[in-house]
Amino acid sequence: MTRWLDEEEQVTWRAFYGAATLLIDRLDRELQHDAGMPHAYYEILVVLSESPERSLRMSELALQTRSSRSRLSHAVSKLEARGWVKRRDCDDDKRGQFADLTEQGFAALEAAAPGHVETVRTHLFDPLTPEQLDQLRQISQAITETLKK
Repeated sequence: MTRWLDEEEQVTWRAFYGAATLLIDRLDRELQHDAGMPHAYYEILVVLSESPERSLRMSELALQTRSSRSRLSHAVSKLEARGWVKRRDCDDDKRGQFADLTEQGFAALEAAAPGHVETVRTHLFDPLTPEQLDQLRQISQAITETLKK
């Protein structure tokens, strides 16, 4: 039996969905405008920058960026063309590859980060009170834990 949303749940769902999609769209547009890259590319660069030796197996990078392997492979090809990422074969697994963040890629990330952080601050943190931020963190963690199961 379908558990339909009541009126309050429907309003909550639409408010959440609208806020989330508008925020992601704004982040994407501003990164594209300011840094010449979509948010998905920025996320790949961030994950690589935070990895040991700024390198990850492609399969692990796909997991951490919540991307399919084929979508990630396409994105990494575009990042390689810009000189921001370099792929290399895995020594112990001939089918595996690593993605390495280049110095040029790290510089692109460093250049993009201030504008990205300001956009996040302006559109997510500034409108909320400290109590609301705490609630948002708790709610987001609860949703994430449920989705990981």
